[in-house]
Amino acid sequence: MKQSKPTLWTKDFIILSLVNFFLIFVYLLLNATIALYALEEFDATTGQAGLTAGIFIIGALAGRLLAGGIIAKIQYKRLMMIGLVFFTMTILLYLADFGLSFFIFSRFLNGAALGVATTVIGTLVVLALPSAKRGEGIGYFAVSTAMATGLGPFVGLYMAQHTDFKMIFILCLLLGIVSTVIGFFVHVANTEQAEVEREGKGFRLSNFIEPKALPISFIVLLMTFCFSSVLSYINLYAIELDLVSTASFFFIVYTVSVLVSRPFTGRLMDRIGPNYIMYPAFMVFGAGMVLLGSANSAAALLIAAALIGIGFGNISSISQTIAVSAAAPHRMGLATATFFIFFDIGNGFGPSLLGLVIPITGYPAMYMGLGAAVIATAFLYYVLYGKKEKNGRKRLIEE
Repeated sequence: MKQSKPTLWTKDFIILSLVNFFLIFVYLLLNATIALYALEEFDATTGQAGLTAGIFIIGALAGRLLAGGIIAKIQYKRLMMIGLVFFTMTILLYLADFGLSFFIFSRFLNGAALGVATTVIGTLVVLALPSAKRGEGIGYFAVSTAMATGLGPFVGLYMAQHTDFKMIFILCLLLGIVSTVIGFFVHVANTEQAEVEREGKGFRLSNFIEPKALPISFIVLLMTFCFSSVLSYINLYAIELDLVSTASFFFIVYTVSVLVSRPFTGRLMDRIGPNYIMYPAFMVFGAGMVLLGSANSAAALLIAAALIGIGFGNISSISQTIAVSAAAPHRMGLATATFFIFFDIGNGFGPSLLGLVIPITGYPAMYMGLGAAVIATAFLYYVLYGKKEKNGRKRLIEE
């Protein structure tokens, strides 16, 4: 009797990917427009507008820490639904007019809800995947994030130009409601709690983060720090290059390159291991950043976008697979939280720190310097993880 092959495209996998797309789409749509809203609606200063945008990331970090501390103690689906309901309710707060301070607080709460929901969703996806296809599955799941990265800011800026902010908030509210409704239909198998209980209670760092996921999470922090320069400053750089019209296609090309490459690299990782993907990805990402720094034409800018998509896009998805695979099954939730905490730190604080560097170096030197840093990180990856992975796979082959 033939055994059926494990499948990736289950109902739960599709629902979780769709919910993840909606959540990231809403986050990035609002992120692209919220500072302008604060300036126009509340007559905020530039600093206050920046705080309105950035407080969301701080909230998300708080939410991920909270999720990491309780995810093994609460039923996964229950925690996901709490996060989705809270996310939707905090979007509703955007429609209330109680001043700038209340709006900033609402942004913090909205970020915390996103942090909880996406951490649980990331964990549920891993648990729903066959272990033999984990790399491929996370690669496909990560496509939902890549598509949201390309479409969210585009839709947000388009709506900001053609409608009012109330309509933007209503669209986000509707997507929050849809996410909550379809999330209810996810089926979650019972998870073992015995190991969790034996690890003890009280305040321990290991109750909030997964130590085995720290090495690869640190690599991800460095990579998202470098990539944040693209997210935050590509439009300003394009103005300097007189390539504004081309810049509008930058993230479309980035998204397409991710869509094309991730499923292939995920399958390859499952067959031969992560090192064969990560080292080339560092080189391609670094080359894309260097090319971006030296770009003087539309073609160069778009080629840089494709290289950055192939490089960073695969580093992020393969790293997530490494992080969750390093943890015991009952700590995969903590590993997911740890990965995203470091991801958010790099992505959240990168623009502020790099904003201090740009007046000194200018955009071209900054991008080329970050490209060199990306390539150098390949050696750090070897020390922190790659060497261990190589030796472990060699022992398996010998056995």
